[in-house]
Amino acid sequence: MPTDAVLRELLVRHLETWLPGALHRARRATLALAYAGGDAGSAEAALRVVAGHADRLRGRQLTVLVLADGTEELPARLGAVEAALPAGVAVHLVPGGPARLPVAVKAAGAAGAPLLSVVDDDAADPAVLTAAVAGKPADVLLATAPGTAARAALADAGFPLTTEVEVVPADGAPARLFAFATGSDKSLEAFKEALWAVDGTADVRYRDPAGRLHDVVAAPDPGPLHRELLAELVRSGPRTVTELRRHALTETVYRSSDAVRALTGLLDAGEAARDPEHGRLGGDVVISARDIGPAS
Repeated sequence: MPTDAVLRELLVRHLETWLPGALHRARRATLALAYAGGDAGSAEAALRVVAGHADRLRGRQLTVLVLADGTEELPARLGAVEAALPAGVAVHLVPGGPARLPVAVKAAGAAGAPLLSVVDDDAADPAVLTAAVAGKPADVLLATAPGTAARAALADAGFPLTTEVEVVPADGAPARLFAFATGSDKSLEAFKEALWAVDGTADVRYRDPAGRLHDVVAAPDPGPLHRELLAELVRSGPRTVTELRRHALTETVYRSSDAVRALTGLLDAGEAARDPEHGRLGGDVVISARDIGPAS
């Protein structure tokens, strides 16, 4: 199913960024992968990424938790990859799915060290999301049913930065809501970069919080973001470039770098003004909506 393929690719791409940073920051880290049905095969892809970073794992400890039910073939599939893992990696297959995450994370001693959790579940269980925030730092990718109050649940769990996007298969298969939460701007940026780097052959589109559909391309159409940032300026008054980049990162499907392109378009079109008027469009530049009056 297309959304499983997107989840797998997002996990692989984010793990390529997260793992080196986690191992540089601390001597131990935890990767928790929890599935309520769906394709737990992305765990195999994750272990292959870990195997590819064997040199970085010297003197480090990585615990990989795989929580899933109904995947009788999974132990054999994971076992084949485990043989290539360095000694510092411990893989634990835990029956029971996402509901077991709080117990598994505690048993693994994940608190206080880097923790990346992937939860594939139609429910945004508060206990599960609270367990995912135990890491220092903590990231979580939640794949759930459209209409789930995922961002509110993640914020309630203690994550300060959240974003979400609906993944819509072109073949009419059910859509899936992907929400990402973290305490790090850098990690959120990395997730957004991974989101737009997903293989175009996955044959999906993204539906943003405003209900607009977007093709998955390296340079998405800035038009909707152009309009969203102008609306934000009208609603909230002047904002710095840094604040508008953060708005794009958390409240839209776009990256913060896309905000700079959209703001440049607003300024060139005369729909916004900047202070100071000249120079680089740095983070402290203040942008305001320009009152151009009614058309004559």
